[in-house]
Amino acid sequence: MTRSSNCPIGINNKPAVITNNALIGCPFRDAIDSTMDLVLNVADYYFLTPYVYPTSWPEDGALRQIISLLVVTNLGAAVLYLGLGAISYYFIFDHNLKKHPHYLENQVQREIKYAMTSLPWISIPTVALFFAEVRGYSKLFDNVSDCPLGWPGLFLSMISFLLFTDMCIYWIHRFLHHKLIYKLFHKPHHIWKIPTPFASHAFHPVDGFLQGLPYHIYPFLFPLHKVLYLALYVFVNIWTISIHDGDYRVPSALTSVINGSAHHTDHHLFFDYNYGQYFTLWDRVGRSYRHPSALMGKGPHDLIRKLQAEGKTEKTLKDK
Repeated sequence: MTRSSNCPIGINNKPAVITNNALIGCPFRDAIDSTMDLVLNVADYYFLTPYVYPTSWPEDGALRQIISLLVVTNLGAAVLYLGLGAISYYFIFDHNLKKHPHYLENQVQREIKYAMTSLPWISIPTVALFFAEVRGYSKLFDNVSDCPLGWPGLFLSMISFLLFTDMCIYWIHRFLHHKLIYKLFHKPHHIWKIPTPFASHAFHPVDGFLQGLPYHIYPFLFPLHKVLYLALYVFVNIWTISIHDGDYRVPSALTSVINGSAHHTDHHLFFDYNYGQYFTLWDRVGRSYRHPSALMGKGPHDLIRKLQAEGKTEKTLKDK
């Protein structure tokens, strides 16, 4: 594929600033409709085009885009998971939780191994949705001016995204706990009764894809700015790690609203409660809300202190 000389994503041009006028006559004008296309353009410019693909493979070719999406999706998922997980594990996670009787031998290594084995499989159906985005089938848009309400509209779309995905994930998560489904797909995630941040993505591939599906279908149903979508995607990964980090602190005024780590830890321990992702709304509607044990003096730390006082635990901070 030959790019026009005034295309800002050309071989000899820097792609940092793209204006509407600059996009006129650019072969990528129609393609720059999705978040993943923005990512692919950067990957193509700095790495894939000069170092990987033969010149005979056009950048807008379907096969090349699918291969690139598989590479970018897997690499991005691994970097987010391992990078953010490590930061959370070393700087936020309370390692005293390793003394809990439900903390497993070699748990961190097992969580990472399970997640890194599942992520490539999760990426396959996910890439199909990303490919549809790149091909222009989503409602993602490029400019704030394309939003009817302008900047306030971006804020509203962010709130809409969180509410929509929270609702969907609640019901998907609850479905995964059905007795006919649970052992097939969701049980592996509940191996980790005292999760670390690395348990955040340690799912069966079907489980991981289904719980991630609402994030990917939202832009096919509702308009969303592509950069905001990318930011929300990163936020989702941070949040998923944070509710597994063992940091139970939540402002008291928000304890009954926000589904934090304390709430989600009770889900791992007691199974049938707190299915929500960000908020407690749907747990209240579905009568599955449980006030966090850790906030009532009955959490994992309290059990550890009790066992230590009774001399009944020999676990140390060392990884088992």
